[in-house]
Amino acid sequence: MKLVKLIEFLRNRLKTVVWVCVAGLALLVLCDAALVDKTGAHTRVERLPAFWALFGFVGCALIVILSKWYGHAGIMTREDYYEEPAKGKVRGDQGEGEEYHE
Repeated sequence: MKLVKLIEFLRNRLKTVVWVCVAGLALLVLCDAALVDKTGAHTRVERLPAFWALFGFVGCALIVILSKWYGHAGIMTREDYYEEPAKGKVRGDQGEGEEYHE
């Protein structure tokens, strides 16, 4: 029950939680810019502060967007897909290519 109380506490203070997360991310970017040695970077773009953080964020966002598109494009189907027989067919055990009429 402590977890439920914690979730309710954080949900009631959502703006504060968001600002704390943004401040933490900004602090991480500043630490990356100031403390991480970038002399071993392979490309010029890797020397930019927060490059890998932005790269990871864009990669995750693309994965989410593409998977939602893929799901809506063909994987998802209507809820009653298996409940209605195809037109001209009767429910039951039918072999491949066999067609039974009512």
